Amino acid sequence: MGKILLIDITRCNGCYSCQISCKDEHVDNEWMPYAKPQPNTGHFWYKITETVQGTVPKVRVHYMHEVCQHCDNAPCIAAAKDGAVYKRPDGIVIIDPEKAKGQKELVESCPYHAIYWNDVLDIPQKCTMCAHLLDNEGWTEPRCVQACPTDALIFGEEEELKDRLGDFEQLHPEYGTGPRVYYKGLLNRYFIAGEVYDPDADECLEGATVTLLDSTGAAVKTVKTDVFGDFWFERNEPGEYSIKIEMDGYTARAMDSIDATTKDVNVGSLELKKA
Repeated sequence: MGKILLIDITRCNGCYSCQISCKDEHVDNEWMPYAKPQPNTGHFWYKITETVQGTVPKVRVHYMHEVCQHCDNAPCIAAAKDGAVYKRPDGIVIIDPEKAKGQKELVESCPYHAIYWNDVLDIPQKCTMCAHLLDNEGWTEPRCVQACPTDALIFGEEEELKDRLGDFEQLHPEYGTGPRVYYKGLLNRYFIAGEVYDPDADECLEGATVTLLDSTGAAVKTVKTDVFGDFWFERNEPGEYSIKIEMDGYTARAMDSIDATTKDVNVGSLELKKA
């Protein structure tokens, strides 16, 4: 069934070791017939993009991992001339550095923007999943996976990892490319968070019941505020929501029109007054 890469964004701490190790392995190093040297600048065969979501103090930093998806139905293979791009039996997609010379159109063929153009060598280039290492005895994973200190990256045979795929999803499955890279924690669902306090006592309210409701008024999730009065509703489907806050001895209150269609939302400090 071939190799797959699992990327757990929720475990990523933004150390950039994957990106740096890719540079270390490929810049100024030629690994023919797999790849010619990666340029010092301009290319990111493994790229980390940082996005800050929410507002202080309810903030999360999201580290997106952008890499060749080694698609089963790779558009670059279809666009290549003279067999310049091919898929190995283990599922890894390789751009042949010799045959692909001058084929700049391959850069635009990738919907994931994972192919770069080398002006000096006149060739398209991308992640090879460190195939030159995998084909050598003793190596079982690419450099990026080896370098990850938080085990956010897992590489192996699809058959052996299939039981772990339940929490993972493909990036843009609507493209129909059949990616062999799977993600957990993509920035396609958003948190709604806030805090509850008693304005008269000027203190946080622990144990208040907060219910998240969807646009139809149906309850989605219910949580209790913590010792700091905080509540978090993690990874909600994009949409408009409302919340209801209840606690014994206090007058219930609601908050409507919470827009979580494109971003995480901190609704701020919400007061709950005694009944």
